Amino acid sequence: MASRIEHRATFPHGVADVLAAQSGEDALRARLAEIGGKNATLKDHTVTGDGVRYTLLQGVPAEKLPQAVRTIHKGDLVVQREHTWSGSGEHYTGTIKAHVSGIPGEITARTELTADGDGGSAQRTTGEVKVRIPFVGGKLEGFIAEQVTSLLDSEAKFTAKWLARER
Repeated sequence: MASRIEHRATFPHGVADVLAAQSGEDALRARLAEIGGKNATLKDHTVTGDGVRYTLLQGVPAEKLPQAVRTIHKGDLVVQREHTWSGSGEHYTGTIKAHVSGIPGEITARTELTADGDGGSAQRTTGEVKVRIPFVGGKLEGFIAEQVTSLLDSEAKFTAKWLARER
């Protein structure tokens, strides 16, 4: 059984500005440098006709992992996150797929960035974590879902800070 991910963030900035702060190459590199974890890298970044695609690599040091994870995976974890945004104007949708090295399973999510009617915007992300390991998979799913939600909080705070700096 999968563990759910739910996150919502609001910004006092328009959709175009928020999208640029979350998916622009300079913003992504700055975000990874500040909160990306061990050996964080922007692996690729492509602007498409109606959006953007990018892949992030982020590391989690072994000493920060709970014992349940360390028993099935030795060493640091590497998370590969593939993001795709598409849309126009006041509405963009995105997909996120992530894989954690050495852990059989995946993280998938959909995200939506829309105007909120007051000149700002709202972002809603829903997804799930699936880990295919008998007996401990559910426990790991819960841990990973909590970590993803915490990361989304940190990324939203970074986005707000980036936007404030741009003004």
